[in-house]
Amino acid sequence: MEHPQHRTSAFKTWLWIVFFVAIVLFQGWLAFTVIGDLGQPDWDYRPIKDVPAESAYAIFDPYHTLPYA
Repeated sequence: MEHPQHRTSAFKTWLWIVFFVAIVLFQGWLAFTVIGDLGQPDWDYRPIKDVPAESAYAIFDPYHTLPYA
């Protein structure tokens, strides 16, 4: 025969488990809606030339005047 105390204890345990799972789901939903993908940005950085033969920053010291600034 099962004691009533065990039934109450099991119910409280499942209540805590459901509560913590609800917190995790709420945080995931909040992160998805607040930080979600907003699509392509509206600015354009254009490609940066990083090959030494093309980039003035790769050849010359950035603290001095560049020849073709």
